[in-house]
Amino acid sequence: MTTYSRRNLLKLISSAPLFPLASSSPIALLAGIKSADAASTQLIFESASFISMPAPSLSQLSLMAKTEISSALEISYKNGPKKVFQLAYEPFFITGNMVPTGNGSQTLAGGYYNIKNQPILDQSVLGKERQIFSDCPDGTSLLKLPSAQIKGVKGNPVFAVVQFEYASANQKGDRTYGTLPSAIAVLSLDQDKKTGNLSLVQYRNVDTSAVKGLWITCGSSLSPWNTHLSSEEYEPDAAFISGNKRFKEFSKNLFGDEFAANPYDYGHLPEITVNPDGSGSIMKHYCMGRISHELVVVMPDNRTVLMGDDYVNSGLFVFIADRPTDLSSGTLYVAKLGEGFSINPGDAGAKLSWIKLGHATSSDIRYLAHSLQASDIMTVLKTDPNDASFTKIFYDGAPNWIKLKPGMEKAAAFLETHRYAYLMGGSMGFSKMEGTTVNLKDKIAYTALQNIQDSMIKTGKGWNAGGGMALDEALMAGGIFAHKLSGGQKDQTGATILSEWLPYQMYPLLKGEDITPDALGNLANPDKISNPDNLKYSEKLRTLFIGEDSSTHVNNFIWAYNVDTKKLSRIMSMPAGAEATGLEVVDNLNGWTYITTNFQHAGDWQPKLHGKVKTLLDPLIKENYKGGYGAAVGYITAKPVGIKIG
Repeated sequence: MTTYSRRNLLKLISSAPLFPLASSSPIALLAGIKSADAASTQLIFESASFISMPAPSLSQLSLMAKTEISSALEISYKNGPKKVFQLAYEPFFITGNMVPTGNGSQTLAGGYYNIKNQPILDQSVLGKERQIFSDCPDGTSLLKLPSAQIKGVKGNPVFAVVQFEYASANQKGDRTYGTLPSAIAVLSLDQDKKTGNLSLVQYRNVDTSAVKGLWITCGSSLSPWNTHLSSEEYEPDAAFISGNKRFKEFSKNLFGDEFAANPYDYGHLPEITVNPDGSGSIMKHYCMGRISHELVVVMPDNRTVLMGDDYVNSGLFVFIADRPTDLSSGTLYVAKLGEGFSINPGDAGAKLSWIKLGHATSSDIRYLAHSLQASDIMTVLKTDPNDASFTKIFYDGAPNWIKLKPGMEKAAAFLETHRYAYLMGGSMGFSKMEGTTVNLKDKIAYTALQNIQDSMIKTGKGWNAGGGMALDEALMAGGIFAHKLSGGQKDQTGATILSEWLPYQMYPLLKGEDITPDALGNLANPDKISNPDNLKYSEKLRTLFIGEDSSTHVNNFIWAYNVDTKKLSRIMSMPAGAEATGLEVVDNLNGWTYITTNFQHAGDWQPKLHGKVKTLLDPLIKENYKGGYGAAVGYITAKPVGIKIG
C-alpha cells in the first residue's frame, strides 16, 4: 500500500497550479496534464482513488492523541484534468461543549436526560456535580428537507441526526456503560454555498419519552425515505432480568425507579423523522426482531432490510416490510448457512437459505411486550434439566436449555428472537456481526464481523455444529464479508419470499491479520483493516468505507476500499484508544460530497495494547478532549474548499 506524508503529498501537488476547489476552473493539474476547455466544459466523472496516509508513530505523539487526516482524494474525468482534494476533518462540536438551541439559549452537547427530560447528574464527586454528557457519539445521518426553514442559516439548511451510545465513566472513575438512556439530537446546519462548509446553528434533543427511552444506541443508517434508522444493541435478557444490575441502574436513571423499566421495551429499531424546524420525532419498531441491532441497510425496494446483529451467537437477519417505506409491519427471517463457509478472500463461500420466523405488526408486539413476561413465553434454564422436552441452545456464548410455551411462537419470534431463531434452525454461530451496507450496481451487500472468535471457533464459547461454521482458530482482527443478492428465493416451507434483494451467497472479501506486538504495541497489522465495525458504500466513488472498533490497533482508522481496483487506503486516524463511529457517505448534498465520522472513548486504555503509549498519550488526550470525557462529532471534507466531484 502506497502512503504519503503530508509533506510528500504537497510536493506531489505542488508541481501544478492550484485553484479554489469548487470553482469551474481546473482544480489541480497533475503531472502537467492540462485542459484548455475545462472552464467551459462539464466534466464527466470517471473514477475515484484515495491517496493513503501513514499511521501515526511514536515520533508523532501529538498526532496519536487527536484526529489526524493527511490523505487525499483524486478524481479522474473522461474529458478533463484530474482533481486532487486534500482531505480534512471538521468537528461540529466536542461533547461537553455548550451549543446553540436556536432560541437564544444553549444546551450541553451529548447531555443525558431522564424520562421527564430533566438532566441526569453525575454526583459521584462531592462539589463537582454536573450533567452527564457522552464520550461516545455514534450513528449519524446527514440529510436535507425541501421545506426546511431554520433561523440563522445563510446558505442551505441541512441536518444531521446524531445518537449518543453511552458514557464510559463518571468523574469518580466508575464505569457507567449501559446505565444511561441514550440521547439523540438533531443538528441544524448551515451549508455554505461557495465552500460547502457545514456549521452548527441549532442543536435540539429528540424527546424519547414516548418510546420509553433508548437503550445503547450504536450504528445507524439513512433510510431511502430520508429518516434516521437507529439501533438498540445488546438487548437486556428478560429471562434473567432480576439479577441484571446494569438494567436496574438504567431504569433508576431513566424513571427514578430501578424496577420501572420493562426489558421487552428495548432491543428494537427506533426511527427518527426530522421536521422542517429542526426538531425530531421518534417511533420504535417492535416487529423487526429483538436482537442486538447494530446497523441496518434498506434495499432499493424500500421494504427489504438487512440487519447487523452485534452479539456472540448472532445471526444474519432480514426483515421484509409489508409496504414500501413503512417498517411498522412485516416478516422476519434468519439465514441458514450451507457448506463452504470460509474467511479466506477469494473463496466462493457458503450458500444461504432463509427461515421464516414470523409476521407481525409493531403494535401487536408492543402489546405482547407489555402483557407478557419471559416465563410466559418460554422456560429458560442455565443448567441441564435432563429433560428431553427441552432444547439445548447457545445464547451470548453460554448454553441454555429452553422449552417454548404453547401458542407463544409469535411472542418468541419477536421478543426472544435470538433463542427462537436458534430453535427454528437458524445459523446462530456468528460473532459480533456489525455494520451492513449495499452496493446497488453490483447487487452485493457487505457485512462486518468485528471479531472472528468464540462461537465461530470449534473450541470457542458458544460454538455449536448448527452454526454452520467450524474454524480451527480465531482471527481477532476480524473481516468483511460480501453477500450476492437475488430474488425468487423460498423459505423453509417452500413459500416464495417477496424480495429481489435477498442474500443467497456469503463470501469473504477482506480480513485483518493478527501479529505479535510491534514496536508501538499493535496486535494486528496496522496496514490492514482490523475489527471492522461501521460500513458505508459510495455508489459514485465505487468505494467501501470502513470504520474500526479495534482492540488490536493502537489508533483506530477509517479505510477506503475501491471495489474495482481493490486498493485499500487509510484515510483517517482516531485518537489512541478511540473507536471510529458515525460513518456515513453522502455523494451529493446540494452538489457537495461528505463523509461523516465521529469517535468515542479516546484514551480507553487496554494494558496489553496500549502499554507502550499510555503514559505518553494520556495527558495529551485529556488536554484535547475535556479531561478524557469529550469526543468529536464531525465530517470529512476538503480544504480550503469542500469536495465537488461532478
